[in-house]
Amino acid sequence: MGKPPVELDLAWEGDLRFKGTAGAVSLTLDGDGTAAPSPVQALAFALAGCMAADLVHILRKGRHEVGSLRAHLRGERAESEPRRFVRIDLRFAVGGDAPDDRVERALALSHETYCSVWHSLRPDIAFTVSFERARPPA
Repeated sequence: MGKPPVELDLAWEGDLRFKGTAGAVSLTLDGDGTAAPSPVQALAFALAGCMAADLVHILRKGRHEVGSLRAHLRGERAESEPRRFVRIDLRFAVGGDAPDDRVERALALSHETYCSVWHSLRPDIAFTVSFERARPPA
């Protein structure tokens, strides 16, 4: 049995702001990206969040501790309309006991198999994903 369909409602709140609701959760989008994330920023958040969740899930399933996880995404966009993503660089800082090869494998599994956000995007986007060891808090 597959996942249920995604359903949400979006209501215009003025200017280029919209409030979205999906069940009990909500978010605001701002076409100007000033009062809230723009739709493209929200897409970038979704991609980073999808892969981050996969990474944590896969490492924990392999019985590795994830002490911390941060992501930094840089997305380059086309110069002309539609200003879609043409290149995305996603870097993770990972803390915990997982060996580097297990982190790399978890990232590959997310990218190649599990991340539904990535697989919903155009396949011609140049995409790189990497990680480094998180620095312990000072």
